Amino acid sequence: MEIGERLRTVRESHGLSQRELARRVGVTNSTISLIEQDKVSPSISSLKKVLDGIPISLARFFTMDLQREEDSPFYQADQLPDIGSGDIHYYLVGENFPSPKLCMLREIMPPGSDTGEEMLSHEGEEGGFVLAGQVEIQIGQQRRTLGPGEAYYFDTRLPHRFRNAGDEDVVIVSASTPRTF
Repeated sequence: MEIGERLRTVRESHGLSQRELARRVGVTNSTISLIEQDKVSPSISSLKKVLDGIPISLARFFTMDLQREEDSPFYQADQLPDIGSGDIHYYLVGENFPSPKLCMLREIMPPGSDTGEEMLSHEGEEGGFVLAGQVEIQIGQQRRTLGPGEAYYFDTRLPHRFRNAGDEDVVIVSASTPRTF
């Protein structure tokens, strides 16, 4: 599907006119019209700005299946897009939910994988349950290895990182706000 057609479908599914979307993002409605007609191809940063007016993330915009029944609250395993990178898999729950505020993931980290040497930090809160494996989590100066049945919850402005500390896949179900994917 072309970007323009996808944008029009998403905009209309959120009940927005071209004029309202243009007003929200500070562009002319002819700009939105040209994008939707595929007469101009927006840069990623321009497209992100337009999608922020809906609001919808770039990942959700490109991975959502527009043919899926929009109002179904249920998701089959094959309807969870993998938005991870490298060896770590992040399966996103609720990709088609209109205006989501919660990011929920099923995470799978193979042995030896980690989120990187550089600590992560961003606005929000995150919590999760370890279902399988041993994951070492560092939050600020605190570090702990958690196993099945154990959990975490923290302010994501604190620098943090995750590392598979064992010899089997780590499986985590996590949730965070605000939605970052």
